[in-house]
Amino acid sequence: MNRIEEKLNQLKEKNQKAFITYTTAGLPDLEGTKKLIKAQEEAGVDLIELGVPFSDPVADGPVIQNASYQAICKGVTLKKVFHTVEQMREEGVKIPIIFMLHYGVKEFVKKCNEAGVDGLIIPDLPLEEQDEINEYLNLSDATILIQLVSPVSGKRIPKILENARGFVYCVSSMGVTGQAAAFHREVISYLTQVKEVSKIPVMMGFGIREAQDVAPMKDIIDGAIVGSHFITLLEENNFSTIAAANYCNKFKQDL
Repeated sequence: MNRIEEKLNQLKEKNQKAFITYTTAGLPDLEGTKKLIKAQEEAGVDLIELGVPFSDPVADGPVIQNASYQAICKGVTLKKVFHTVEQMREEGVKIPIIFMLHYGVKEFVKKCNEAGVDGLIIPDLPLEEQDEINEYLNLSDATILIQLVSPVSGKRIPKILENARGFVYCVSSMGVTGQAAAFHREVISYLTQVKEVSKIPVMMGFGIREAQDVAPMKDIIDGAIVGSHFITLLEENNFSTIAAANYCNKFKQDL
């Protein structure tokens, strides 16, 4: 069983919601990224999306776009991020880590397995084009592909989730990340539809800032994902591990 699935099973047994954060690799630098991830793990965060800086983002809003730009300017590369994850695993970090990016399929999956990356989120990879990466992912249980659905997925949702693993990432609004809880007007109906057909935990992301934002959905979703707001908080607090831990701890408790 994959680390993501193990953690989610543990949360289900405890009747707890999952709290997932997004962190841009390389900010304030790679050593600082390690410290922030360790602080989040200690604060009770359940899973971490580790964004590998990318010059041509697909679903990222201005906050994460700028964070990626700053990291790229600091010389952060995919190779360096893999090395950082390997170091964290060697130093005892056990929290599930999910990469957000993509490159040369076979070698990329191999490196994910070796480094200790638990999951992949590839926003621009439709179901019909997943065969190639699944061919290599299915050779090992170490890294899994996280499926995304949106309010316009409609009748495709059952098909998308038929063989899904880990959790389903429910995009709560149309557009990019960081839209300040501007959820789709049919979000409750949409999330209910996903929950009815999903065999795995349902997570809600995009626009979430505090646990109160998802209170109306608490009986439907299994957890929440915070990205842009968390990056902004880190920037405003000079990437303080204390500020990160305090925010994560409060959000998890409120959730």
